[in-house]
Amino acid sequence: MKHLRLNSLCVLLFILLACATQHAIAQTPSGGSEHHLTNIRQLTFGGDNAEAYFSPDGEYLVFQSNNKDWGLECDQIFVMHVDSAANNPHYKPRMVSTGKGRTTCSYFMPDGKHILYASTHEADEACPPTPAPRADHKYLWSVYPTFDVYIADLNGKITRKLTDSPGYDAEATVSPDGKMIVFTSDRSGDLELWTMNIDGTGLRQVTDGLGYDGGAFFSPDSKRLIFRSSRPRTDSAKQEYLDLLKQGLVAPTEMELYTCDVDGKNLRQITTLGKANWAPYFHPSGKKVLFSSNHASPRGYDFQLYMINDDGTGLERITSESIFNAFVMFSPNGKRVAFSSNRNNKGTRDTNVFVADWKE
Repeated sequence: MKHLRLNSLCVLLFILLACATQHAIAQTPSGGSEHHLTNIRQLTFGGDNAEAYFSPDGEYLVFQSNNKDWGLECDQIFVMHVDSAANNPHYKPRMVSTGKGRTTCSYFMPDGKHILYASTHEADEACPPTPAPRADHKYLWSVYPTFDVYIADLNGKITRKLTDSPGYDAEATVSPDGKMIVFTSDRSGDLELWTMNIDGTGLRQVTDGLGYDGGAFFSPDSKRLIFRSSRPRTDSAKQEYLDLLKQGLVAPTEMELYTCDVDGKNLRQITTLGKANWAPYFHPSGKKVLFSSNHASPRGYDFQLYMINDDGTGLERITSESIFNAFVMFSPNGKRVAFSSNRNNKGTRDTNVFVADWKE
């Protein structure tokens, strides 16, 4: 998941719902309605690949994949060198998770030599089951109670376990100043944002409103958070949310974006678009946010990237190619973005990682 940071929300199920379309690899500057994205290059070629986040030096990406050609049954974590992978279908990234259980939401640690990610491998080496089809056809995400957050080196050796409480702990990201981690946990009885120091000490609860708060990222100055939330308003919606949560499930079809200070103060809703608005990331200025949304889609499966001011004004569409674009992240120097898309998937359901130069 996720973050939907997708199979958590950080979870990849939106990808599986997306209808596949075919587009050519763009190696030259994009025109038209994708004018912010130039020199687009494809980095993965098969399976569901998402939540690709840059290393501190901007040369590598850590991401999750379930590519069957790599012998995977469910998501595992990989690291790839951006320039080596660009438009190279023969490049194979390095697995840095255990290869057991299900993983999600990886992120580089400040030293660039370790990554953190969530995994279920200690509870069961097999992939946990996905939600069974429901008679009401409601689309749901599993929030597996066996997810915990780990730190591993780039050879895949786990060097530290950061969470060890019963229940869901996942969707962890690191502040740009390298001092703090934010993650989502249900240890309070609800899915809230929590922070801890970079060494796992100093645990603090950030949000306390009923509903799923997740997929959080820090602002460039490390003082604020941007996140997605599905906060039910009516009594019936609240009861449904609580009933699903008892089953380890959430319904991610109605989510809006919020910002707050790292201590939870100055909470502010910045989108009121309806449907699913998620996978947000701050623009390098700290005054705008990029995110994925299907609010303009009559069917619900068309997810495009948008940009909005952090006060909720100035909505601008960023992508137009294919019907799934999400998980955008800026490189540390603000010159490039990584994102996931099902463009150029040759009629399959594959979702791949792309990198592009950013043009203001």
